Amino acid sequence: MADDVPGTVLKRERARDAVLELIESRRPGDAIPSERALCTLLGVSRPTVRAAIDELVAAGLLVREHGRGMFVAPEKITQELVSADLALGVPQAAGAWSSRLLEFTTLQAGARVGRKLRMSPAEDIVYVARLRLVDGAPMAIEHLHIRAALVPGLSAQELENGDLYEHLRDTHHVHVHEAVQAIEPTVVTRAEARLLEVPELSPALLFERLTSDTGGRPVEYVHSLYRGDRYRIVSRLALGPAAAAAGLVRDGHHPGIPPGDFAHGDPITSSTRGDIQSGS
Repeated sequence: MADDVPGTVLKRERARDAVLELIESRRPGDAIPSERALCTLLGVSRPTVRAAIDELVAAGLLVREHGRGMFVAPEKITQELVSADLALGVPQAAGAWSSRLLEFTTLQAGARVGRKLRMSPAEDIVYVARLRLVDGAPMAIEHLHIRAALVPGLSAQELENGDLYEHLRDTHHVHVHEAVQAIEPTVVTRAEARLLEVPELSPALLFERLTSDTGGRPVEYVHSLYRGDRYRIVSRLALGPAAAAAGLVRDGHHPGIPPGDFAHGDPITSSTRGDIQSGS
C-alpha cells in the first residue's frame, strides 16, 4: 500500500481496512503482525498504523496483550431484532441535517471493499469521508465507498447538499432499494473526537451498511460513527403475523442514514429507528 495515498483520513482508513483483512482471514485468538511489521507490509507510518490498531482494539476486534503482541478478539454474539422478511420503514429524526466534506477521491476498491461490493479489487470506487451535522452540531462521521462506474461525474456539491440517494436516482439513474445494516457500540479515537467535538474514548455507535439497487447489485458500502451522547436507537418489533396487515411501512430516517435518504424509494428491511436526543 503506497504511503502517497491522498489525505490523512484516507490513509488511516486504508490501513484499517488492511488490518481488518488480516483479522477476517484469521480465527479468534490468532496473532497478527506487530505494528512495526505492519508498517513495512502496508508502507505507511507508525502513527497511521497505531491509529488504525487503536480503533480496532476500541471496537473489540483486536486484543493487545502486554509482552505478547496483538490477537484477534473473540467473536461477538449477534442478535437479530426482527425477522428478515418484515419490511418496516422508520420515522424521520429531528433537526436540520447537513454535511461537511472531509475527503473525496477515486481509488481502487482493494480486497475488503471489493469483496463487499462484489467487484474486482482493481476496479475504481469513489471514497468519501464526510461529517454529518444536526442544527450545526457535529453528529456523525461517514465513510462511503461507491462503485465509481455507477456515478460518473459525481460532484462534491451532491455529497454536501440534499439527499444523496435522490441525487443517485435523478442524476445517475441508480435506484437504491434495500440496505442491510449492523449496529454496535464503540468509542471514538482522538482524531474522531476532534471532529465530533467530544472527549477521546467517548461512547459511540458504529453503523456498517451495504446498500443494493433494485436489481440486487451492491451500490455502496458505508461505515459511520455516531455520537453516543446524542443518538439513540428505539426498536419497533412486530410480534405476530398481524403486523404485516397493520401497515407498518413508512418512509423516513433509518439509523445511520440521515433524514431524506430512501425518502422517495422502496422501504428498507429493518425495524429500528434513529432518534436524536435533546442532549445528555
